[in-house]
Amino acid sequence: VEYCAFVGLARLIKHNMFGDKSDICFMLLNGGPAPRQRFAFSPEPTIEDIRRMQAEFTDERDWNQFHQPRNLLLAMVGEVGEVSELFQWRGEVAEGLPDWTEPEREQLAHELSDVMIYLVELAEKCRVDLPQAVLRKMALNRLKYPANKVHGSAKKYTEYQD
Repeated sequence: VEYCAFVGLARLIKHNMFGDKSDICFMLLNGGPAPRQRFAFSPEPTIEDIRRMQAEFTDERDWNQFHQPRNLLLAMVGEVGEVSELFQWRGEVAEGLPDWTEPEREQLAHELSDVMIYLVELAEKCRVDLPQAVLRKMALNRLKYPANKVHGSAKKYTEYQD
């Protein structure tokens, strides 16, 4: 049990229940939770780097004959299934996976990597410029789901009234 005081206000705080003591002091000082730091990917490799590395890997093994769009899609779906298996029977999983072991996290990283590799190669074979397609899709999503209309709601866009 930790003790934290602010302007005559004393509270007993169970350290293991609320995490870092500095977060609790931030809440008391500012009237709310500390701003959550967003996770950020490393800048490299880029999607183009990944595409090039996978193309080289495939070429070196003469696997292009097997890597047609349908086959790549089915392989990617299989890898998504492997990701699903890691979450199956766990109930809700907290952001950051605090209850996962390091080997479990590493296995997830491997399976998500497989999904991304197949996705990037599928996009290449279908001649979809994935970064540009993502930008266009995000613009469409902003139109479908205007923040002032959908904030805090999980409804489908067809359920919103104009």
